[in-house]
Order: sequence, then structure tokens, then C-alpha cells
Amino acid sequence: MDARASPRARKYRGRVTPDKQVKQLDRVIIRFAGDSGDGMQLTGDRFTQETAVFGNDLVTLPNFPAEIRAPQGTLPGVSSFQVHFADHDILTAGDSPDVLVAMNPAALRANLGDLAKGAAIIVDTHDFTARNLTKAGYDHNPLDGDDLAEFAVHPVDLTGMTIEAVKEFGLSRKDAARAKNMFALGLLSWMYGRPTDPTIAFLGKRFAKVPAIRDANVTAFKAGWNFGETTEAFVVRYEVKPAKMAPGTYRNITGNLALAYGLIAGGVQSGLPVFLGSYPITPASDILHELSKHKAFGVTTFQAEDEIAGVGAAIGASFAGHLGVTTTSGPGVALKSEAIGLAVMTELPLVVIDVQRGGPSTGLPTKTEQSDLLQAMFGRNGEAPVPVVAPQSPGDCFAAVVEAVRIAITYRTPVMLLSDGYLANGSEPWRIPDLDEMPAIDPRFATERNKVVEGGEGKEDSTEFWPYLRDPETLARPWAIPGTPGLEHRIGGLEKADGNGNISYDPANHDLMVRTRQAKIDRIAESFGPLEVDDPSGEAKVLVLGWGSTYGPIGAGVRRVRRAGYHVAQAHLRHLNPFPADLGDVLRRYDKVLVPEMNLGQLSLLLRAKYLVDVVGYNEVRGLPLKAAVLADVIGGLVGEAEGIEVDVTPKERV
Repeated sequence: MDARASPRARKYRGRVTPDKQVKQLDRVIIRFAGDSGDGMQLTGDRFTQETAVFGNDLVTLPNFPAEIRAPQGTLPGVSSFQVHFADHDILTAGDSPDVLVAMNPAALRANLGDLAKGAAIIVDTHDFTARNLTKAGYDHNPLDGDDLAEFAVHPVDLTGMTIEAVKEFGLSRKDAARAKNMFALGLLSWMYGRPTDPTIAFLGKRFAKVPAIRDANVTAFKAGWNFGETTEAFVVRYEVKPAKMAPGTYRNITGNLALAYGLIAGGVQSGLPVFLGSYPITPASDILHELSKHKAFGVTTFQAEDEIAGVGAAIGASFAGHLGVTTTSGPGVALKSEAIGLAVMTELPLVVIDVQRGGPSTGLPTKTEQSDLLQAMFGRNGEAPVPVVAPQSPGDCFAAVVEAVRIAITYRTPVMLLSDGYLANGSEPWRIPDLDEMPAIDPRFATERNKVVEGGEGKEDSTEFWPYLRDPETLARPWAIPGTPGLEHRIGGLEKADGNGNISYDPANHDLMVRTRQAKIDRIAESFGPLEVDDPSGEAKVLVLGWGSTYGPIGAGVRRVRRAGYHVAQAHLRHLNPFPADLGDVLRRYDKVLVPEMNLGQLSLLLRAKYLVDVVGYNEVRGLPLKAAVLADVIGGLVGEAEGIEVDVTPKERV
């Protein structure tokens, strides 16, 4: 219907438009879904940037096929981007979307099962042809009849309106249709009051060299906004107020970007040039891409021919006095394992970043998992202990990698950092730290000979450089830059004699060196503070303990249980090897300990073995983050067992 014919029409910003209600919401979860060529990742990213500028707290969940160009119109080819934004602090990208934007039948079918009753579905009807319906597995059009009766469905010909809106630019029908994602973005930006200037500026810059494409995308974006204002199909706009944040300067950041910035910061704080030796692998490649832009900070990037060459070059850089770094995912760690053992033996600083993905083998390259913990702990021949650090959120990747750099340099050891696909590609607002918040990291290079050797009868004493003398506090060996006069030394992959570093096959010396390397790793725990335990009431009998990206779902699940009136404690591990010194005492304070993981119970196994505590595992390996609502039910059930009561954690309101 023409808006000007409506009795409810009114003047709005110089145009005649229908009355629009404005409804206040505390949070919204939106999922954009379409074919992998429909630009859903770009659409979601632009909506996220608009939301970040507006000041909401947010968490995102990109989800896309492993294939560069998956079969068009099929379920395996569906790409989606979910953004959860709110007027308060949130921890996850949300369990169930409030709004689904589906660009074709496959996108609708692939995501329908995640929607709760009453969710809104905005469907591009243009591609609901018999051929596309068949490819998506439909034997009839779900938009006809009552198939979607429990949802609020808005059928809109997004593609057709986009083609009509941009016809003045002389594009082919195919090229014109590609701007439909911007039409959808404009419509959703109108619905939720997002600022539009950032997106218009972005499009102008991105397509500056192709004016027709630039103008078509900007026009489609504005047309989507204007459609929202003028149509009677959408009579409600929604407002989500900005969130209250701690004072500071914020930016939206992904986990991989935060890791790259953290490595740069680690180089600056230690005064060392950063060298990255890396072989591209999903989902870690973005770290290589980003670091390659920062030569001004003394960063050198080397895209190696394979995983082994990447880590070998990084070890060589560490031997030469640089901060050696290598990035990969689980399959790459398997290939690097012998070289990491070499770094353990030579006791050189090395940061190994494993952005975990679903496995085994090639597995699920674009999906998330936490199944490399035991590989990080034990995936080398011989006794080769390595510290393991894990960030808990995209923004926390920055602080976690700075911590990994501190440990590597201070204790002269390779350090494994376990991120994952959810953290790598997800994003959140991140407060940029002040310089005085950053730790000072002193490499303390050896500058002089360190061992007096008695000459014996008739001979003068002399001084030598021994590369395996120990710092009494850290047990770290001295780090001498090759070429330093008088500090010539030999290191390698064969066992060293204590102190002088000569090759040794002596059984007693081997036992001593193995135990010394382990003691050095154990001593790292002395630099940790007490484990933080969130137990507001002090009356909880159940502790939920997690690591890595489970922090958000666990925290959201704990919040639901507490809002229902029950007591539960939460703690999260950043350091997985060595564990915090007081972890055993914390575990023994509670009647029951729940450990949710995206694996089959790897942390649970380690905790049972070390502390003899019968932890309860909750385990999923679906390639997706854990859901807060599911965890709330599991936590509630355990609380009920511990306290001998019936527990109902069904939310009485949105939380």
C-alpha cells in the first residue's frame, strides 16, 4: 500500500510516512544469514561497527563455510553472522536470535531450529523459486501456509527492491543484486536506530576506485533505511540505549586482532623486535595479515612454505635475540611439535599461538573447539614441559598474549597460547589500556662471562660463559645474543651438561636436567596472584570452573542461576600449566565442581589426576559455543543435588 493513502500517515523528516511506535529493549540478538556469496559477514560486521559507535555492549559470532565458495543455495553453503547488543554488560553472542534475516531458502532452513517462538524473520522472497527450494530440502514453499505460524514473518523482496533502487547506475542485474545485503543492513539500521554515517563512509572508501559500485551500495543502504521509514510492514522501531562502561577509550576488536596488537605491545614492553614465522591456516591467518602491516614497530613477518619452516625460523630469531612467534591451529601444532621440543631443550623464548578449531585431522576449519589442551600439555616427545595460557574473550586475547610474552622472556621457555575460532573471529568492545598498566618485561641479556673456572696448580683462574647456569629466582638460563664478544656458546637438540651446556649422555645429568626444566615451569606459578573466585554470597556449594572461551557462556549461565535465587561460585583459569598455586585449596572448598568444556573432558582429566577431586564434566564438541541456557540447567541441577532441593532456573525475565 502507498503510505500516502494510509489514514495513519504523517510528515516525517520531510517525507510522508506512517506513524511508527518506538519500543524500548534491554538487549537484542540479530542473525544475518545467506549464501556464502551474499556478503553476510560484511553486513554483520558493519552492523557491529554501527552498534559499537552507538555505545552498546556487544558480542558477535561469525559462522561461515570452510569452502571459499560453497555450493550456492545449499545448506552447507550458508554463512551467518550473529550480533548480541545490549544496554548492559553481556557475555555471549546469545543462544537464540530475536531476529533472523534470511536471504534465501537454505538460510531459513539452516537457522530455523535456533529460533524461539515469537522470533521475527525477515525473508528475502526473491530467491524462493522451485529450484532453490529443492536445493534447500523443501518440498514446498514454507512461506505459504502455516509452517512458520509461530514466528513473526516479514516477507520482503529485498533483491527486487535493490535492483530497482540502483538501476540508474547502469549495473548488470547480477551486480545490482549484490547490493541487497546493504539494503538489508539499511533496513535493520533503521529498525534499531543505528548511526548510518560510519557505513556510508566505509562504502565510500572501500569502493572508491569503482564509483558505480560505490554509489549503488550507498544507494541500496539508504533505500533500505527509507523502506523501513515508509512501509507499513514495520510499524515498530526499537531502541536499545547505550551501555554504561568503565571510563576509558574503547574500540571494537576481534580476538585475532587483539593477539596481533598484544604481540606488538609485548615487543615494545620488552624492547625486542618481533619476528613471526607462520604458515597460513584457518582460523589463525589474520594474525599474520595484521602483523605484516606493522613494520614501523619493528615487526618482521615471514610467510613460510610450511609449518615446520615457520617455527624453525621463529626459533632462529629467538636465538638471535628477537621475540620469536609462530601462529597456527591444531594440525599445525602437530607438525611443529619436534621444533617446540627443540625450544624446550635450548630454553629459548618462543610464543606459540594455537587458534583451536574442530578436529581431528583437517576437521572443521571454520568451527570452534577446545580440544588441543592435552596436545599443548603433552604433545612432544620426552619430558618437554611448556607453560599454557588461555584468553577468555576476544578483548582478553591482548592481555593474555602479553602475559605469554612475559613468561617466555622471563623464564626462557616456549609458551603455548590457546585461543579458538570463537575468540578469533568474534568481537567485543575493548578498553585500550594505558601505558602505565602494561607490564615491564626485561630480557636481561647476558653481557659478560658468568663462570670462574679454577686453573688448578700452577695455572691462573679464568672466566668463561656458561649458557646453562641458572637464575636463582626463576631458574632461567642466561640469554646471550650471538656475536657478543666473549659469550660464544653452543646449544642444540642433544641433552646438555648442567651449567656449561656441553653435550652429555650421562644418566644422572639427564635426570637432573629433566627435573630442572620441570622445576622452572613449576616456579612460574609463584608469579601469579591468587585465583579469583566469584562467590558473592560465600554460601555456594557448587563451583563452576572453566578455561578459554567458555568464560562467556559459563558467566551467563551462572547469572541465570543466581537471578533465580540460588548460590553458585565461578572461577576461570588463565594459566593451565602451571596451575595457580592455590587451585587445589579452591577446589576442595566446594562440594561439587563443574567443568564445562568444548571437548570430551580434557581439563577435567588433568584436575582429577593432580588434585584427586571428582570434578563433574559437561562436554560438547559441536563446533559451536556452549549455550548459556543449557549451562544454567546443568548448574541448577548440580546445585539441587548439593543442597538437596528442587531447583528451577527458568528465567522470569530476560537476562
